[in-house]
Amino acid sequence: MTRTLNFNEIVLEAWSHYDDSRKVVSINDISARVSTNHVFKLKLETGTVVIGKLSYFGTYANFMEDHALINSLAINLSDPYDQFISRSLTKGSELFTYRYKDSVLDAWVVFYNPIKIKKRLPKILDQSQIKNLGREVAKFHKACFQIKNILPPWSKTLKMDLDHLLRITETEDGQYEHRGNIDTIKHQIDIFNKNMDILETDHWPSIPVFVDWNIGNFSLDKDNRFYSRWDYDWFRMSSRIMDFYFFSRVCSTIGDREEFSYLIDPVNEDRFILFLKEYHKIYPLTRNEVLFIKEAYRFFILNYVIKDGRYFFHEIYATKLQREAYEIYLPQIDQFDGDKLLRALDL
Repeated sequence: MTRTLNFNEIVLEAWSHYDDSRKVVSINDISARVSTNHVFKLKLETGTVVIGKLSYFGTYANFMEDHALINSLAINLSDPYDQFISRSLTKGSELFTYRYKDSVLDAWVVFYNPIKIKKRLPKILDQSQIKNLGREVAKFHKACFQIKNILPPWSKTLKMDLDHLLRITETEDGQYEHRGNIDTIKHQIDIFNKNMDILETDHWPSIPVFVDWNIGNFSLDKDNRFYSRWDYDWFRMSSRIMDFYFFSRVCSTIGDREEFSYLIDPVNEDRFILFLKEYHKIYPLTRNEVLFIKEAYRFFILNYVIKDGRYFFHEIYATKLQREAYEIYLPQIDQFDGDKLLRALDL
């Protein structure tokens, strides 16, 4: 029996625990094929379509926490974002998740209602589209901030993730995977922690952020307003600045072509400054938040590329990205031009 067949069976088993009165007549893997997560389209005998997500990365407790937060966000966001995020299925009054565990695999399943998709941005944006995106992101971040106090509690922080990376480097597997680069990892984490203190980030509000905002993850309506958002793999509660690196890629001169390279260059581009100016008009940034763009990028490389890359990406991509992280991304991180951004925003 192949692993793919096992995944199908796990999702079907999860559905039977959710509602065995409605039979599944077909199940199709609709995953993006670049990550280790699997997404399935289930068609029920009633004609209803349900989306199932299976994950086996991290812990079940974190999976439950993230999806409780996402579902609460989906329910509590007001117009025009009340339909922006797909809602998970509940059973009774509880969010439904299913845990499958055997001697080889520990995996978790959650079900979503399908989300409608309208217009997607082009690969390369023009100036009006960049300005519009800056305004839309600011409005969405503001809406998330307004409901942050009614969301469920969360436990995951940036420091916790990097402490986890340090613990990994002390294990046999971690020393093998990161051989020759452990001193670099420790040095970069030390820099990050020191700059977090200098920028006084402990006093900043945490809001829901999705981190990964490539153009394949959201759509706009006919008036170019945010319409729908999917793919919640990197969701967390943190500073709004954590979303900015991917928006810089979307705005960049080469566009977001879904190429798996994560250079710091886009945050220095005039096109990203155009985005920031529009954002700043609606939801003003502070000096320290602008300077934190560099540290948010450092965290992204350390956490999502170096620590978790082999879980989020298939092996060929993970190996390439981790090599580039040590050879290119981290060595070039000081090319970030914070003064340029501050001048542009009159901060």
